[in-house]
Amino acid sequence: MRRPGRVVLVAVAAAATAAAAISAAMPTASAATNAITNPGFETGNLSGWTCDASDSVVTGHAHSGTFALSGAAGNDTAQCAQTLNLVANTAYTLSAAVQGSYVFLGVSGGVSAQTWASGTGYQTLSLNFTTSSATSVTVFVHGWYGQGTYFADDVTLNGPAGPGPSGSPSTSRSPSGSPSPSQSPSPTPTPTPTGSVPPPNNGDFRNPIFFMPLENNPQNITDAINAGGDKNVNLAFVLDSGGCTPAWGGDAAHKVSSDGTVTGVVSAVRAKGGDVAVSFGGYNGLELGASCGGSSALANAYQQVISRYNLNRIDLDYEGDDLDANMGVRFGAIKILQNNARSAGRTLHVSLTIPMTTVGFPGSGIDELNQAKAAGVGLDIVNIMAFDYGLTNSGDQATSVEMVAQAAQGQLKQVFGWDDATAWAHLGLQIMNGHTDQPSELFTQATFQTLLGYARSKHVGWFSYWSLNRDRACDPSVPHGWADGSCSSVAQNPYDFTKIVAQYAG
Repeated sequence: MRRPGRVVLVAVAAAATAAAAISAAMPTASAATNAITNPGFETGNLSGWTCDASDSVVTGHAHSGTFALSGAAGNDTAQCAQTLNLVANTAYTLSAAVQGSYVFLGVSGGVSAQTWASGTGYQTLSLNFTTSSATSVTVFVHGWYGQGTYFADDVTLNGPAGPGPSGSPSTSRSPSGSPSPSQSPSPTPTPTPTGSVPPPNNGDFRNPIFFMPLENNPQNITDAINAGGDKNVNLAFVLDSGGCTPAWGGDAAHKVSSDGTVTGVVSAVRAKGGDVAVSFGGYNGLELGASCGGSSALANAYQQVISRYNLNRIDLDYEGDDLDANMGVRFGAIKILQNNARSAGRTLHVSLTIPMTTVGFPGSGIDELNQAKAAGVGLDIVNIMAFDYGLTNSGDQATSVEMVAQAAQGQLKQVFGWDDATAWAHLGLQIMNGHTDQPSELFTQATFQTLLGYARSKHVGWFSYWSLNRDRACDPSVPHGWADGSCSSVAQNPYDFTKIVAQYAG
């Protein structure tokens, strides 16, 4: 998009692998027993556990006995874990008493399952899982970034005992000990997501408005949601700040790895019951796919962002010189990410944003679609930028958009072999509020209302607009161009356009 002057750590309390029948040839399992070492922390220290430096053992907060685990989740999740050898292809039950905000209990290593709770009093978390042919598993408990101190006690893993400890003994640390020199095991095969509260367990992402959280005089996102009613946001844009390093706007001062501001935006959106995607690219700057060199390196760069904000959705906005360039690298990286997510029992939703011409996708856009198809990438949404191309010969803004959308839908049918309904369901219709970069284009509130009706009639995949930053009137005492980055250049009340888009539900 021009910049004028998409691991889910939700509750997944399902078993990760279907139980396999145990044949008579398998070794006889021993009687059920708690396989956890120091399950109630009654040693008064963290013996048997590998923990983050923010963990300790305390009194006065026990669920039973005298001691409990205390995890101060701030810059990390305050994770404690144990790696155990269990019996292959066997059912187990993992449980623990937990207290605090967003406390997770789970298992990884040949199997992946977890669940969580949030509350001021102790709650019992429990999940069932079945081991795979791999016998080494890691059980873990942790909080969530910036959510404060949690407590855990009485960790139990019931099932037949395995052959003994896995690998080297777990390190232990007393409450007064020095921080552990290494990170504790990650709960999933992909990097542990960081930085924001978990996304809500919803599938509603039908009306994501685009928002620049660090540019163009961004509004307070909670105020915007309260006033405009739209809880779904595409955050723009992550680019390369040099050396295949993701940063907001490509600015080295806003590297994703050290970001706190956007983390707060993400948490605020999710606190209102919404969700976010992060958009990579845009019209300006150095796109990561042009600088990371190969698909693996690019996948790692994208994964840093996915992990930082705990994303299950990303948007790829390739424009200008980036269209039709480095396609093999880009879609190879996305395929890696989708495969990794699938292996971890998650889904990574991907939207591809492409600029339009008066007759639909440009040739370079068709090339992008064909490359995505060839790479086996699953595209949930192909988002058409139905603005900045100039009016078609219809002479009417809404009719012009409808003509372009109809052309794009036909092209999607040709590329992917979809029927009418499927093509519309994969098409994202994105427009722009107020004056655009093209003097012939003008989207008023009435235009938005007309196109809302059109989107509903076609049941498009999503109905969106650029941008929330512009959803306010300009200061009449200050000269503004056609497409000001922080106001619409038309008469309006705050969030007029957001209120219209928020009505779309498919």
